[in-house]
Amino acid sequence: MAESAAPTIARPEPVAHRLMVLIALGDVARAEQLADALAASDDLLPTLAGSGMGQTADVAVVDEAALESRAVSPATPCVLLSRRAGHERSTGNVFATLPSSAGGLLIAAALRLAASGYRISRAPPSEAHGDFHAELSEDETPDDNQVRAALSPREAEVLALLAEGAPNKVIARRLNISVHTAKFHVAAILIKLGAANRTDAIAIAMRQGLVLV
Repeated sequence: MAESAAPTIARPEPVAHRLMVLIALGDVARAEQLADALAASDDLLPTLAGSGMGQTADVAVVDEAALESRAVSPATPCVLLSRRAGHERSTGNVFATLPSSAGGLLIAAALRLAASGYRISRAPPSEAHGDFHAELSEDETPDDNQVRAALSPREAEVLALLAEGAPNKVIARRLNISVHTAKFHVAAILIKLGAANRTDAIAIAMRQGLVLV
């Protein structure tokens, strides 16, 4: 009697780390709306202020009132939504200052960069081709003569999805391509931008005005 084959056990795919995002805004309706928008991203886990999760948050989105009341730990990188957002540099634990009316995609991209140690500021036209400029918090600055990368239309689509935090499988599904092809395009983008990783690619793309989120 032939021996039965050993059952094959499917190993679950590793779960990517989800960033715990604390939302501390005076406008409760806006906070809830933003939480819903951020929850749609696979890599973000939003929670509203007052839930007791403030000390464990990876990154936070706040307004001036939250900063003044110290509702967020000084060690937590913050994205500030401000009606007075201008050309000022981000300082302290505020890694980015965005207009209070900023959309969910832009806020999500800024949160990912802030959590990875990038500071983002609205730069004058002489400093960047787009509206926002991103740099490493260690004061590492880009070459002013850096040439914008020439991306193909498909690579531009992939880059836009990278800015949303989409993994390769989601990129493949959204663009109706294979995962292998998605990986190929991501690798090509990293090479063309001279980026060390996906987060670095988003920062460089924002710096060069290649990402419109």
